[in-house]
Amino acid sequence: MDAIMNRRSVRQYRKGAIPEADIELMLKAAMRAPSAGNEQPWEFLVIKDQDKRAAILNWHGHAQMLLDASHAIIVCGDLQKNRFPWDFWVQDCSAATQNLLIKAVDLGIGAVWLGVYPDPGRVKACQEQFGLPENIIPFSVISLGYPAEEPQPIDTYKPERIHYETW
Repeated sequence: MDAIMNRRSVRQYRKGAIPEADIELMLKAAMRAPSAGNEQPWEFLVIKDQDKRAAILNWHGHAQMLLDASHAIIVCGDLQKNRFPWDFWVQDCSAATQNLLIKAVDLGIGAVWLGVYPDPGRVKACQEQFGLPENIIPFSVISLGYPAEEPQPIDTYKPERIHYETW
């Protein structure tokens, strides 16, 4: 519960590469997310190369933290795994992204969620930069690094937004 309550977006990182074992633990956590019909439509692209991370700034205006990050992970949805007439892959990739962010906190790693989908310009640019097949839709970019800042947890609980039995 501490990792959930203490999770904050971390945009400043100190030097140091995240061990591959920790990257794998975050990916395992992401893949433990619930998914509609157990489709598990997610795919993950791990980006270690600094130049490739820097090139993301060409199409994402809020990605400056990637310049100092150790890694970026692009969470994608595979439309070929969508067996429902609705886009449940969006919720599934949201849950996978959140699980990854929570595991990052658990490991002492700073992270921030950068939205890609549903912005058509970002989706297309990401597909082009990384050579994604047409059926693979980039959903989010997660920037990862050792925190150089420690944003304090904030209380976001709002009881006035809770309704019981009827509105």
